[in-house]
Amino acid sequence: MLSLLAFRFQSPGPILVDLGPVTIRWYGLLIASAVVIGLLLSQYLAKRRGVNPELLGDLSVWLVLAALPGARLYYVAFEWENYAQRPQDIIAIWQGGIAIHGAIIGGAIAMLIFARLNQVSFWQLADLVSPALILGQAIGRWGNFFNSEAFGTPTDLPWKLYIPPPNRPPEYATEAFFHPTFLYESIWDLGVFFLLIYLFIWGLRHWQRYRVGTLVFVYMAAYSAGRIWIEDLRTDSLMLGSIEVAQLISLIGIIFGILGLIWIYPLGRSLPDVVSKSATNQK
Repeated sequence: MLSLLAFRFQSPGPILVDLGPVTIRWYGLLIASAVVIGLLLSQYLAKRRGVNPELLGDLSVWLVLAALPGARLYYVAFEWENYAQRPQDIIAIWQGGIAIHGAIIGGAIAMLIFARLNQVSFWQLADLVSPALILGQAIGRWGNFFNSEAFGTPTDLPWKLYIPPPNRPPEYATEAFFHPTFLYESIWDLGVFFLLIYLFIWGLRHWQRYRVGTLVFVYMAAYSAGRIWIEDLRTDSLMLGSIEVAQLISLIGIIFGILGLIWIYPLGRSLPDVVSKSATNQK
């Protein structure tokens, strides 16, 4: 039966359009698409929550300017031995090599500053951005597919991923098919996205029982839980000694997310949820 359902993924290559001086890469297109879709979604959610959607438009500029460099610098920091020999490639983000945890750290710092300047609750903003973030991650993961990167260990499963010889790790040079971990994470991220949207709608219906911070804490715990087991399959994990960095950060994310939910629900503590008058969706 499995043989009847068997198929294999194979990337058509990283370049979508090559017009000589103008080259459009799948990776860049997917990132740009994720940003636009995420912005529209967060503005829609803000409007439903009574927050001025234009505030999210302004925030998106801050997030892009902080998240993309953060994602790249985070990756380069843990791969410095490779980039030290070719520093000109540090800015070549279109070739791949970004880390979502770096983007989250950079984005969180930018959001903290933005929230302080605009007298808006950081947690309110984080709740509105979390669904857009995880949806963007689901979209962005397909950039790994087109670049033939971030794949897993060899496998002969029906949904195996073909990796061209130049992209294979030396220890698996004779292997052709690998786990499509980009697909696993994309599907997981979509599941987390729908969970967050359900909680958002539930929060609108049960506002008295809903607490600010719910979405961001669920995001932390749920996304990190999937990343831990998916990372265990990958062959290109960023390492800190013998520790897989993504698994360590994900473990911290799970703990922080669970503690946050305990703080706002069983313990009944509230996070700052003040929104300045100018930031409300008033007409």
